Formats: sequence, structure tokens, C-alpha cells
Amino acid sequence: MLPWKRLLRPLTALLLTAVVAVVPAATAHAAAPSSGWNDYSCKPSASHPRPVVLVHGTFANSTDNWLAFAPYLEDRGYCVFSLDYGQLPGVPLFNALGPIDKSAEQLQAFVDKVLTATGAAKADLVGHSQGGLMPRYYLKFLGGAAKVNTFVGIAPDNHGTTLDGLTNLLPYFPGAEDLLSAATPALADQIVGSAFLTKLNAGGDTVPGVHYTVIATKYDEVVTPYRSQFLTGSDVHNVLLQDLCPVDLSEHAAIGLLDRIAFHEAANALDPAHATPTNCASVFS
Repeated sequence: MLPWKRLLRPLTALLLTAVVAVVPAATAHAAAPSSGWNDYSCKPSASHPRPVVLVHGTFANSTDNWLAFAPYLEDRGYCVFSLDYGQLPGVPLFNALGPIDKSAEQLQAFVDKVLTATGAAKADLVGHSQGGLMPRYYLKFLGGAAKVNTFVGIAPDNHGTTLDGLTNLLPYFPGAEDLLSAATPALADQIVGSAFLTKLNAGGDTVPGVHYTVIATKYDEVVTPYRSQFLTGSDVHNVLLQDLCPVDLSEHAAIGLLDRIAFHEAANALDPAHATPTNCASVFS
């Protein structure tokens, strides 16, 4: 039983992180800004002509993942939208658990809805964790490259994760991988070497026409090793948070939920013409 306990420990940590984040969710919808964040009457400005679609991570939802970052962007004049995806029947609040290719279809429909409402020709995407991975399927296989200008992945598991190597134990337990896949397909899709990742990364990490930025932290305990998050391509900007601010200790959850240094670098990627240096002082920006 000990190996199973070791395997489940990081998954439990993920769940607990999500629970902590979800606590304010009951009131968050009521407190969400009346303009800019999921306001379909919002029209992009000349300075920020593309709406930003935020894509949450595993176990999260469209509100809890973005309680800090959505207002951050809204305050800077962006039209901001976030979606729920990957829901499983009978599982409330905790999303991004269904098959990732099907979640990408939900993103496709949502981006089309946002573009129709705003009148914009293209959108920008920012995703955290699985939200920094799943849109790549949309861009590569579902026509998303024609509708997206910039894609920012914050702590994405672009090449899968071993959860500190613990998933390497799965082959020693007959039927365990099938059980994991049946119960939570998205988790199985994110394991290093999965059929989903093999298909996604075959032929190159990126597609032409999209500007990619990846923001990672060396203290990531979920997507391991952290350098597996980085992409290879002609239009890719890979950023290690500690190269911007050596004393930033954010791990996997914090970098997407509350790290204003990561937020500043993401904002630079969305508006490179007006980018300013990202450093430790960016926490006050």
C-alpha cells in the first residue's frame, strides 16, 4: 500500500490547493467586476484590441483560478473572459478533469463566442497549469491558430509530468493506469509519455502565427522537472521566474494564483510594444 500512498500524496496536495482557492468562490461570482471580466458587452480598446481568454488548471474553475489575475488585467484596460471546461458528471466546482482533447473543443466554442461578442478578429489566451497545455491542442488541431495572436502558459505541463517521478510506479500495479484514466482522464493525459502528449508534441511544439510565452518556476512541485514546461519553436519566449526575481519562492499554485511578478511578465507578453522590465519590484506594479 505504501507506493499507492506515495502516488496519491501529490494528487491530494493538488486537491487541497484547489479547495483552499475555492473557499471564496461562493461569493466570487457576485463580486466579479461588472465590466471587463466575462462582460459580453465589453469592447476591446485601440490600445488592447484583443480580448483575453483565461484558461484555468486542473481541479480549478473559471473563478477561483483568476481572482487576482483577471482584475489585474481588467485594471489595465483589457476585456477579460474565463471559461469552465473538462467537467465530470456529479463533480461540482472541480473542473479540467475530462479528456483534454474534448476540453479543447469547449475552448474552441468559447473563443468563438467571445470573438462574436467583442467583434475582435483574434483573441489572446493565458492559461495556468493544464490551462497552459490544453489550448495547444486547440491551436494545432482545431483551427485555433487563425483566431489566437498570443498564448501565455503559466506553469504548463507541456511535455507532461512525473509528479516527482511517482507516476513511474504505475506500470508496477496492473490496472492502475486504466483506473486513473477512467476516473480522471485529464490526469492520465498529462502523464509523461501519454498518447495525448505524444500526439500533441509530434512534429513540433508550436504552430505558425502564434506568439508563445511560457513562465515557469524552479520551485514547481507538480510539473516536474520544471524545464519540461518550456517549448521549442521559432516564436517562443521561455521565462524562468527566478531569473526575473531570484527571491521569488512561488511554486505551482502560487505562480498562477497570486504572483504579480508572473502577472507582469504575462502582461508584457500580451502587449510587447509597451513592455517594461520585470523584476522583484514588479510586485508593486
